Amino acid sequence: MNLEHASSVTSETSGELSSAAEACNRRKRKRVAPPEAPGGAKRSKGRSPSISVPPDSLQRAIGASELTALLHYAALGRAGGVRRPSWCRLRRQRRVTAVNVVIVEGLTQTHFYKHYLALRHLRTSYTTRLTFTPSLGDLASGIFSGEVLKTGAASLQRPLGGRLKAALMTHPVITKFGTQRRGLTAYVLTEEEMIKRRYPVKGLPGFEGFVCTDCADRVTDSSPLYGMDCEMVHTERGYELARVSLVDSDGSCLLDDLVKPQNRILNYLTRFSGITKAMLRPITTSLRDVQVKLGKLLPSNAVLVGHSLESDLVALKLIHRHVMDTSLLYRRDFGQRFKLKVLAEVVLQRQIQTEDKTGHNPVEDAVAALELAQYFIKMGPSQVVERHREELWGYTTVDEPADCEPEAKPSLRFADVLQTLGRSVAYMGRRSDVPLDLSNQQWHNSDKALVASFRRRTGCPFLSVLKFSSLSDRPRPEPLADARALRDMCVAFAGPLPAGVSEREVRRLFGRCGAVRSVRLLSSPVTVHAEVEFELLEGAVLALKVLNGLHVHGQPIKVQRPVNASLLDLDLTLDALMRDGTNASRLYAARSRLSARANGAPRPDRLSEEAVRETFGRFGPVEGVVLAARHAHIQFQGPADREAALGSSEDLRKEKYLVCPSLTPPHLPSWVATTTTRSSGEEEDDAGGEERPPGHAGSQVKADRAADEDQEMDLLLGKLDRRLQKLLGSLPEGTLSVVVLPGGASAQGLCLMEVKQ
Repeated sequence: MNLEHASSVTSETSGELSSAAEACNRRKRKRVAPPEAPGGAKRSKGRSPSISVPPDSLQRAIGASELTALLHYAALGRAGGVRRPSWCRLRRQRRVTAVNVVIVEGLTQTHFYKHYLALRHLRTSYTTRLTFTPSLGDLASGIFSGEVLKTGAASLQRPLGGRLKAALMTHPVITKFGTQRRGLTAYVLTEEEMIKRRYPVKGLPGFEGFVCTDCADRVTDSSPLYGMDCEMVHTERGYELARVSLVDSDGSCLLDDLVKPQNRILNYLTRFSGITKAMLRPITTSLRDVQVKLGKLLPSNAVLVGHSLESDLVALKLIHRHVMDTSLLYRRDFGQRFKLKVLAEVVLQRQIQTEDKTGHNPVEDAVAALELAQYFIKMGPSQVVERHREELWGYTTVDEPADCEPEAKPSLRFADVLQTLGRSVAYMGRRSDVPLDLSNQQWHNSDKALVASFRRRTGCPFLSVLKFSSLSDRPRPEPLADARALRDMCVAFAGPLPAGVSEREVRRLFGRCGAVRSVRLLSSPVTVHAEVEFELLEGAVLALKVLNGLHVHGQPIKVQRPVNASLLDLDLTLDALMRDGTNASRLYAARSRLSARANGAPRPDRLSEEAVRETFGRFGPVEGVVLAARHAHIQFQGPADREAALGSSEDLRKEKYLVCPSLTPPHLPSWVATTTTRSSGEEEDDAGGEERPPGHAGSQVKADRAADEDQEMDLLLGKLDRRLQKLLGSLPEGTLSVVVLPGGASAQGLCLMEVKQ
């Protein structure tokens, strides 16, 4: 049985989505259109500072280091010798009048979107949002004590060979590692750095099912180094491991195995991997076999060395706590990385990955990465920079006069630099170990008292950090319940379906509306239904509008949402998300046409940015396109352009495009990215067994308790939101205002930013 003929969906329901969009246009055009600024108001706003994040950085999480880099630039700017952060754009920095940071303890990104309606001020006043990686230390303390890397600071580090050359004062290697030669532990990545670089870390979303090696809690300078490199092939499920090599600290090969990928291979990438179809045909070694071998070969205090090692560990589905990454040792400006081939040629005087060879040799690459790390440890950062500064980094130096005595090194801590410049700093919140004089601290036991005290101040400090702690005292709700509530917003139920329908066929049918995360068939003795979970909110919205009432084998199916307490305000939430400032000019488009694969099985056409721009450019200037295989988010220049596209949904349908307003916030790669990971217990509940009847006593009690907790949380967050609104109102114009929901061990945080106009 197949559902191919269900493509009639685009003709049978053509009026529904179009009429809904047109009704939406008539109802909301006035609300989303930008107001006209009378007189010179518009020109005045153009002279004010503003902050934004480029589209290519929007879906990358930031951590404490990125946040402090922004604060340093906002406060000191290029005139103060601080480099502008590459991940965001702060325009007219010189007009920033103050910097205010609010840390709301106990809240995560999941809380923000689950209780989205209660946080009206936060969601409307702050149009720049980014996922925030939880900080290992105290964030408030780190903001005050973080060192300012000032270009031109005469005594930033100890001299190189007796005196630091002026051109090398802000060299990326020196600013990270200093000048002194140290042991290997100084170069092992911290957990925070691993999280930032997307290394597999135990407990973080996306790494469920990864195998953990038997690691000691700590390593020493005498711990053994092991070089590693992997080669991948391209399969139906993405890149998968095909070869792994491991060498010991002497460069002797301990492991060099070919691995059979689990899924069908689409491209052997022979030019890079050196792997051919003939090589893998007789191989039976599985990923699990390799994981077991590595577990036996690596001692508990082993330090793995590789070049961009995170991709190798992801391919191995392996978590190892102690790693060194040569692409991060030999650092470049703005986060760029040298190729391993370049480092081997310049530093080791060795040719690898040459054109006369077919593909890379992972043993050769593993040895090269190992020796690069050993060389860096042996020579130390200063010698590495001095020896290779021109070949690698293009630096030239000018010697200072011999009789020039070095000045006393001033403190480069952020708070100290600001106070040296005569700018006030302040910390307000619950008593904490903050590196500030007590005269610059005010301790409060309640958020209400904190806000009242701040508003009573005669002048706003140039840098103020406020910590709201009232919510941190509450019992932590079950993260699983929060995750389920958010995921339910992406779920659609469909049925009855023809007997014998497969999950693949259901996925293909619903995949026309967007990326499908999972499909679960619900069978009874009489009928078959399906639970379909989408990656994005838009997929579920389109499925309800387009597929509801579709005839499959002459029998209409009904598509509907789950019915539970957490979704009572779903329509209001979706409406608010659609009108969110971050979504006001964005449109979601899904490709619905079917084309044939080589084996005859239908598949939705893949979108291209060129085709999307050509199709939607007629409604107005397209500023950006975020593309996936089957859907796209289109950023127009203004809301009116988006409304014009929605009003032409019928014409777009004829061109095989289904459209609706964007709902998922731009900084999230998917809506379910806001949720915590599923626990094993939930998977077991979902996997099998009989469904509990709706009236089951245990489930009803649990549902009632969850509803009460949600209602209480809405009230608390409503109070918090109003206090934050009062706080923003008391800040002077031109203040960079940052609100951080720091997240926790199992959930990401959220960073909201805005310059008060």
